[in-house]
Amino acid sequence: MKVKDVMTQDVYTVQANDPIWKAAQVMRDANVGAVPVQDRNEMVGIITDRDIAIRDVASQQSSQTCKDIMSTGVISCDANTDIDEVSDLMAEHQVRRLPVMENGEIVGMVALADLATDERFQDEAQEALEDISTPNPSDLS
Repeated sequence: MKVKDVMTQDVYTVQANDPIWKAAQVMRDANVGAVPVQDRNEMVGIITDRDIAIRDVASQQSSQTCKDIMSTGVISCDANTDIDEVSDLMAEHQVRRLPVMENGEIVGMVALADLATDERFQDEAQEALEDISTPNPSDLS
């Protein structure tokens, strides 16, 4: 099965120069935990609810814009990527969500929850979650 069969097609984004509160409002209103960050139409990062809590609120510095706290080097896939490959990517890079790209544009998002809620992919989701939840030794230093 392919990502296009399970991905969410309604993707909400923010612009790199948007204030962080806008990303938080988008997450709240869309009931999502991550929002791709764009510079015009190019994806330049992703911002998660955890990024807001750890990189903005906990730092006690109002970073002002999404680009100040977003994660860069975002791992993505395309709509025809196999589900097994997606779960492997999530596990390898310890991420729970992947933007789905086609021709340089965001066409969807696939989340670990999308796999976990489909009985056909529960084993893949469980394996990915175990790998995602294992701390990366380089993050502990």
